[in-house]
Amino acid sequence: MSTPEEQPNPEDALARARAARAEMAAALEEDQEPDEPVGWQPVWKRPRKPKSKAAKKAELRKQRRRLQDAAKRRLAAGNLRRPRSRQSRIGNAAARRDARALSRVRHSSAWLW
Repeated sequence: MSTPEEQPNPEDALARARAARAEMAAALEEDQEPDEPVGWQPVWKRPRKPKSKAAKKAELRKQRRRLQDAAKRRLAAGNLRRPRSRQSRIGNAAARRDARALSRVRHSSAWLW
């Protein structure tokens, strides 16, 4: 367990961080071209490089192909008639029979006492 004397002083750490901030800013600003934006910028703020026509067309070709493949898969999935398992057929038939019997009783004119 550390004693209070061993723990760093928060004021000292803050002073060190402030000193390092100036050094980092100086390092980032060196080697900058005059027409470049100053300092580091995240990817989403950097100016975009325009794509060549060939690159655009290739990307669109890939996208079109991907979408066509997805459409084919959806169509095939809709048309697919997988035979149901025997268990589900039996269960559904029994449920239909029960529902039919209940419906007959409910709609009959016989009074149940």
